[in-house]
Amino acid sequence: MTHTEIDALVKSWIVDTATRPVNPRVQQIAVRLLGDLYKAIEDLDIQPSEVWKGLEYLTFTGSRNEFGLLAPGIGLERFLDMRADEAEAKAGLTGGTPRAIEGPLYVAGAPESVGYARLDDGTESEQAEVLFMQGIVYGKDGKPVPNARVEVWHANLMGNYSFFDKSQSAFNLRRSIITDEQGRYRFRSIMPMGYACPPDGATQLLLDQLGRHGNRPAHIHFFVTANGYRKLTTQINIDGDEYLWDDFAFASREGLVPEVKRTGGAEPHATIDFDFHLLPEAVTAPSAEVQRVRAAA
Repeated sequence: MTHTEIDALVKSWIVDTATRPVNPRVQQIAVRLLGDLYKAIEDLDIQPSEVWKGLEYLTFTGSRNEFGLLAPGIGLERFLDMRADEAEAKAGLTGGTPRAIEGPLYVAGAPESVGYARLDDGTESEQAEVLFMQGIVYGKDGKPVPNARVEVWHANLMGNYSFFDKSQSAFNLRRSIITDEQGRYRFRSIMPMGYACPPDGATQLLLDQLGRHGNRPAHIHFFVTANGYRKLTTQINIDGDEYLWDDFAFASREGLVPEVKRTGGAEPHATIDFDFHLLPEAVTAPSAEVQRVRAAA
């Protein structure tokens, strides 16, 4: 079957059969995706057993609630970020902190404080390296932004996140920090560890077939928001991690690997200094707020 014949077939099935009100955008996307799928089946001679195996895989992925993990694993989330970067550049918005993927492990409702917060609950203090991280949120003309919200979350020493890992206390390693009058934020935590996809899960199943690992370097996630500015979704990676530039989620970016300074003595700890630079809101750029279902506690 030719591509032209497939296009006509999809139109006859999806467009011409509509007898009730249509969502034009959904129809447009469905026609394109189905047309591309059918053309791939024809061009690659995909067999019925392979099609059904693919459908079974999607069902398995849903049962494991891993679509949020699969999306970064196949580069989809990074691709969306690349398109957002392009859109901002076309709108003349440049010079901000690089964005990076959100991932699937944000939880809304973390405790809020002004200027400073301690993220960890102390349960891993004996094994962990103490981390102090601080910086300033900057806005227009390089001026500090007071009352900006810095939401931060990261994994524990096992590479697990509170809420999803029920062995951790509520909101462990999660906080919302409101910047002070000088636009400063600061927190104490522990140095996070990277994590790997569940070895028996759907994402790793596909990665195995593609000859890829499912490891992420140690990292810390951030949402940074302020009135009049575009929401910044980003993360920093911990320098020195073996997967720093081999992240299965393709999230490592220049400008997001700050120096880690270490201090010895009676109270050894690591320090990271990192400033955020926000871009002003602009009607000529698509919204920086991604509408998606997120966990809340």
